[in-house]
Amino acid sequence: MPLISRQRIRNLLEREKTAFESAHPTSRKLAAESAPHFIAGVQMPWLVEWESPFTLFVDKAKGAQITDVDGNDYVDLCLGDTGAMFGHSPDVLVAAVRDAVDQGLTYMLPTEDGARIAAEFAKRTGLPRWSFTLTATDANRFAARIARAITGRPKILVFDGCYHGTHDETLARLDDGRVNPREGSVGPPVPLEQTTRVVEFNDLAALDEALSHGDVACVLAEPALTNCGMVLPDDDFHAGMREITRKHGVLLIIDETHTISSGPGGYTQAYGLEPDMFVLGKPIGGGIPAAVYGVSEDIANRFDALLDPEHPVVVGIGGTLSGNALSLRAVRTMLENVITEENFQYMFSIAERLEEGIRATIEKHNIPWHVSRMGARVEYGHTVKPRRTAREVEDTTDGELEQLLHLYCLNRGVMITPFHNMMLTSPSTTAEHVDLHNRIFADCVEELTNVAAEVA
Repeated sequence: MPLISRQRIRNLLEREKTAFESAHPTSRKLAAESAPHFIAGVQMPWLVEWESPFTLFVDKAKGAQITDVDGNDYVDLCLGDTGAMFGHSPDVLVAAVRDAVDQGLTYMLPTEDGARIAAEFAKRTGLPRWSFTLTATDANRFAARIARAITGRPKILVFDGCYHGTHDETLARLDDGRVNPREGSVGPPVPLEQTTRVVEFNDLAALDEALSHGDVACVLAEPALTNCGMVLPDDDFHAGMREITRKHGVLLIIDETHTISSGPGGYTQAYGLEPDMFVLGKPIGGGIPAAVYGVSEDIANRFDALLDPEHPVVVGIGGTLSGNALSLRAVRTMLENVITEENFQYMFSIAERLEEGIRATIEKHNIPWHVSRMGARVEYGHTVKPRRTAREVEDTTDGELEQLLHLYCLNRGVMITPFHNMMLTSPSTTAEHVDLHNRIFADCVEELTNVAAEVA
């Protein structure tokens, strides 16, 4: 295998940083001028981790393309880290939102759109009862509250490396058998071992042991880890998790906010999962804030039984803008016109083309990397075989190499998801778009492995 030297990575990275700074003077100016007015100096706190020397400011986006404030165009394979997974501003959504604005944005009263959405999700997932909120964070929080209410148990269990938004109990990690706050977690309200158990993904024996204590109300799980880097489930993992949770009387919540890339009903529909609750957030509104959570008939009945029929007050679930008219019009429009089987089949074919191009470069240069795909989601990692746990991802992540790959692509007109090497395809992504990425990726690998080349 060719040697990729550390100094070579650093030399290329410095070259790419200089090129980025030269091509983005307006973004640089806006970043500097706005920093004093923002917490942490950026519009969204996680931008402090962005791989470029300063934040890239966007002018507009449509379909699978973005234009920044300096007039640079990009093929967008990040797609808002799934928030715009079905493309930026689909025409049918734009028209529906314009119409909805004229009819009123929020009433704190139901609309026909909500009824149609609930029926459609029931058909796609097999769960009959639904409710709405604005983010998957809230949907996960509300689902966990319901689980604690009906089981009478205080804790939840998540997998190391998971991401379920900013839900307090889920910002946890496993360190030598101890539950600690996730690195960078700000202000956890209580020590996390009081609220949360954590085990490694794909470790069914550890899951069984953790649930044997009898204090866990629910397991909150992504079908595959997607935020630490893609970690796919072992063949027997989901069947084993469902069997173990049922054995211990623990409810299973499946969060499909990222794994909706698997199909119109997410990984749940594609692989026949049987969750007690189902959560889906950001992509379903096409960019309009929206999320849903659904429950089985048994869960709904058990929750209903807790309510006082004389004074049926529900506190801690929902909010004034949950299920607002604008969000529901967006979700219904997306479900009926965009998040369709036909579009997914196209997205899968384009993602497969992306995957095959990356694999061809890895094999051509005989580098110890791999590429994985989950429906319309593709990711490559710097190990020979896919990682099975978040710990394996953490132990094998090369931050400088990832930063180089991101900047190398960005400087040549392709944007991939920051912080790890993940890409999404949309109904607007074309063969030409993914071929451009694959040529750029191949050029970068060529520079990394060509030991005879001079790197300034």
